[in-house]
Amino acid sequence: MHLRIKSFYGTSENAVKTQIWIAITVYVLVAIIKKKLKIDLSLYTILQILSISIFEKMPIIQAFTGTGYKTKITNGPMQLNLFDS
Repeated sequence: MHLRIKSFYGTSENAVKTQIWIAITVYVLVAIIKKKLKIDLSLYTILQILSISIFEKMPIIQAFTGTGYKTKITNGPMQLNLFDS
């Protein structure tokens, strides 16, 4: 009921099942984000905000709070080491 699948892109049984599982996964991930970030908005509202700001590069908490996000200034390199030196 809350998944809102308007139409399926594939017609085979496997394609339909895959799209349903993707919708369920997104719904569960948004519920986890809601709980971890202690957001008081409904899941529907959170999904609407995410659908509008999906391609904007910002911290996810900023999309829901509307407050500015300040990054920590570091003196060292910002890249993680892939191998131990």
